[in-house]
Amino acid sequence: MHNTLINFIRDVFNTNDNIPLHAPFFGGDEKNNITETIDSTFVSSVGAYVDAFESELAAFCQAPYSVAVVNGTAALQTALYLAGVRANDIVVTQSLTFVATCNAIHWLGGEAAFVDVSMKTLGMCPNSLSTFLSTHCDYLDGQCIYKKTEQVVKAVVPMHTFGHPAEIDALAKICETWGIALVEDSAESLGSSFKGKSLGTFGQYGALSFNGNKIITTGGGGAILCKSEMAYKKIKHFTTTAKVPHRFEFFHDDVACNFRMPNLNAALGCAQLAQLEKFITNKRELASIYEDFFSEGPYTFVKEPEGCVSNYWLNAVICKDENQRNLLLSSSNDAGIMLRPVWTPMHFLPMYAKSIRGPLDNTEWLAKRLVNLPSSVRG
Repeated sequence: MHNTLINFIRDVFNTNDNIPLHAPFFGGDEKNNITETIDSTFVSSVGAYVDAFESELAAFCQAPYSVAVVNGTAALQTALYLAGVRANDIVVTQSLTFVATCNAIHWLGGEAAFVDVSMKTLGMCPNSLSTFLSTHCDYLDGQCIYKKTEQVVKAVVPMHTFGHPAEIDALAKICETWGIALVEDSAESLGSSFKGKSLGTFGQYGALSFNGNKIITTGGGGAILCKSEMAYKKIKHFTTTAKVPHRFEFFHDDVACNFRMPNLNAALGCAQLAQLEKFITNKRELASIYEDFFSEGPYTFVKEPEGCVSNYWLNAVICKDENQRNLLLSSSNDAGIMLRPVWTPMHFLPMYAKSIRGPLDNTEWLAKRLVNLPSSVRG
């Protein structure tokens, strides 16, 4: 089966060269935009392309506002800070995630608490979240309090894993009931939707990533989606070192960060965003090809949840056990085809091993079996 799969993937991507997991695709105005930006000399955090990228991104996501920043981690950290997360606060998230999710919580002084993922979506399980809160927390004076330590549970951060929508409406209802801010880690899910609504627009904030391996890239970059002009202005202020506008004076009225996206990156992003619909169509066609191939055999292809549209950022299969997973990974990588396991769950990493957590049966089961397939846009 391994040789058959290797030959199949080579046929799909029409190459005998090494095949990466996910490479960027540049087929638009990227070079022209970058050259124009260099010629303008506005290559840093001020420029026409920053404004255009933010406006076009908000329009695509049907979000009132977006603010472009240097990367997805900065986007999430900013969103959590604006949601009120401070030192000693608890942020509930999933252990089956990329480490940046937890790092953003840590650098604010917060503490991650882990709940399980759903087998249907690979994202945060509403039942697991609800059970964790009901078992370990009280609702007092409009706040969710973790009973054991009396810490405030300030935010919930579900991630839309591999671009597949989590059950975000159910998660939003739970957060509303408990008075907790919902911040979506939408780093992987630009172009995905839940019941016709773009991911990243259900929570108080949504954090996006435009790293080189995402569905569109700005080289390094991210963005925060928000719902009000007030929030937009706060994010702009925080990400520009809290500098008070003035013709020539430098006055800063708060401790803040220099997180703004450079105009040079935004120029690349505008060209990429113009191709996003084509990229999504291309990737969904690839997912359909994979789904047909895996309809019979020892692997189970991961499909988008019912009633949702996924961008299929990374395609994935589930193996029958860890041994089969390891054989698949070793044989494919030996052949120059990059297959990858899912991230090591956060509670298995040394810095988060002692974090608060509920049962994580699905997370640990998937970690032994899930494999990502090459998922680049095909030219």
